Amino acid sequence: MRRKPDLIAVDAGSTDPGPYYLGSGTSFTARGSVKHDLARLIAAQQSAGIPLVIGSAGGAGAWPHLNGTLDIIHEIARDHGTPLRLAAIPADIPTSMVETALDTGRIKALANVPPLTGSDIVESRRIVAQMGHEPIVEALKAGFDIIVCGRCYDPAVFAALPILRGYDPALALHLGKILECAAIAAVPGSGSDCVMGRLFDDHFVLEPLSSERQFTQNSVAAHSLYEKSDPVHLPGPGGALNLENIVYEELSEGRVKVSGTRLTPSLPYQVKLEGARSIGFRTVSMAGIRDPNMIARLDEILHDVEARCRQTMDAASILTFHAYGKDGVMGPLEPVHTPAHEIGLVIDVVAPDQATADGACALVRSTLLHFGFPGRLSTAGNLAFPYSPSDFSAGEVFEFSLYHLMELDDPTSLFPIEPMEFRL
Repeated sequence: MRRKPDLIAVDAGSTDPGPYYLGSGTSFTARGSVKHDLARLIAAQQSAGIPLVIGSAGGAGAWPHLNGTLDIIHEIARDHGTPLRLAAIPADIPTSMVETALDTGRIKALANVPPLTGSDIVESRRIVAQMGHEPIVEALKAGFDIIVCGRCYDPAVFAALPILRGYDPALALHLGKILECAAIAAVPGSGSDCVMGRLFDDHFVLEPLSSERQFTQNSVAAHSLYEKSDPVHLPGPGGALNLENIVYEELSEGRVKVSGTRLTPSLPYQVKLEGARSIGFRTVSMAGIRDPNMIARLDEILHDVEARCRQTMDAASILTFHAYGKDGVMGPLEPVHTPAHEIGLVIDVVAPDQATADGACALVRSTLLHFGFPGRLSTAGNLAFPYSPSDFSAGEVFEFSLYHLMELDDPTSLFPIEPMEFRL
């Protein structure tokens, strides 16, 4: 804070942990850790008198996540005797609105995603839209101390204030693209260190806030590959960043200057929808395999075990084996086929209810434990279990039901600004 920033911003969420958190309405971060960090952020905001903007609050950015973050902020205000003028911007979208957009041809599937159906919408436990910077700009205009957003385009929380003040949206959004990952774009990378971004008329400068890290041309340029299928064209709400003519220049003290970013507007304006639906309940069992004869025949053995268990398993149950040390990460895309000396096997069962999943997993685990195969020498058991009990009930399972684009006439229309005052 001694460097006197104009804004404190945090991208607090992601779809990286998968659809469970959106579907269940729970956070993938510990409440105590969030309160610890928010207390520091709010103290800094109050001391400096600058805005604090939080995007994708609570992780998935639906109302339960947003409301949970607001509860923590209220606690902090009460604990420290600090009145706060705050705005919340929810991102939840009613089912009826999505159905209307589908019926009027205003929804488009993203790449490698099937076209949206009415049942996809109805089966969704929650649906959110990823807001751009425009709703945040409106909240900043109103002068709120703290702005807490639901699901949000990651760079938007960093770009909104500069755009409001007349800076180039392309540079502001590109800067936000890097700042949202904290010091991951530095060397050595870290997601827990803060970073300072300084925006100018025709460039921006990245500045590490830890003496242990520095930005380099390579580290910043490589960050454009982060979670991107195309490192040159980066789509977002209302347009795509074009990085074809980017220039990276190393400065002193581990800083990097970036220029040349362009923004190509997209018409009509589109936001990404994210929805999650329940597909059942999961039970898993983990075991080690060390027998080279079993490892050599593992595919055949697992096939035969599944065939035997299917005779009594619930027909709706989904059984998956993950063989780590063989192809557990990449599956059929694994290019290395060197035999492993040991395998970490995960038995994964998803069934309509938890009891059925528990029973099916136990059946598969016990069948595999004592399954006979050619070349088997020991009859004491095929699996080494690291835990007792060996099976774990993992609860409800979700999948993404929506990952689509929806057209909007007004970028702010889905995202109401809800003023709140926490007074003691």
